[in-house]
Amino acid sequence: MTAPTFEARLARAKFRSWHRGTREADYMIGGYFDRYHADWAEDDLVWFERLLDYDDVDIMAWALKTQPVPAEMQGERIAIMQKLDYVDIPR
Repeated sequence: MTAPTFEARLARAKFRSWHRGTREADYMIGGYFDRYHADWAEDDLVWFERLLDYDDVDIMAWALKTQPVPAEMQGERIAIMQKLDYVDIPR
């Protein structure tokens, strides 16, 4: 069995980011994916895939800065998520 391509992994990450289980998590995590994925390299996608393995309540708490971010998730990518300027809630 061959490893999935970068594009296939992006497609899976998009699906996972927009199907979290709550509308709030979908907007936060899916919105982040939509805004930034076009510029991602391998290490960015690996980070995001790892992020998607965490519970939504944890990811949202990190983005809202109400809980500390684990060491493996710290850095520029989570700092960008914490700006929350990518969340576009349709009316």
